[in-house]
Amino acid sequence: MDIALAIIGAVLMVLSIVGCIAPVLPSVPLAYIGIIVLQISAYGDFSTSFLVIWAILTVLITVLNYIIPALGTKKLGGSKFGERGCFVGTIIGVFFGPFGIIIGPFAGAVVGELLAGKEFEAALKSGLGSFLGFITSTFINLIACVALSFFYFAELFGKL
Repeated sequence: MDIALAIIGAVLMVLSIVGCIAPVLPSVPLAYIGIIVLQISAYGDFSTSFLVIWAILTVLITVLNYIIPALGTKKLGGSKFGERGCFVGTIIGVFFGPFGIIIGPFAGAVVGELLAGKEFEAALKSGLGSFLGFITSTFINLIACVALSFFYFAELFGKL
């Protein structure tokens, strides 16, 4: 049973990295679940503080995935309409797969700015901010998943 749990955890780690590239998968939560699966097995011996800190980081990073694109919109001159449009576009984009997750915040920011009366060029600039925010959140996810994968495999191979 422990070997099966270790394999399931390893698959979750791989899926978490894939989820950073194909944003349909919740990358950081998958990696954290992989850590929990290893902890349940005989191979895992993570401290309670490690598990609690990473649980908090997982929730924080997951929430930030929805906020960072809106912050990117604001950083490049977007208005509240652009920020809200970006956030709505992010939520709607989730239902349209990887392309929706990438295009949704951009389109939402552009539409929000156009509704606010901004020129098309300024609206596109706000949309670019949301895209840069998406890239930033993807990078943060990748760092967290690589770190969790490192801890996973270090713990697993340390017990073999």
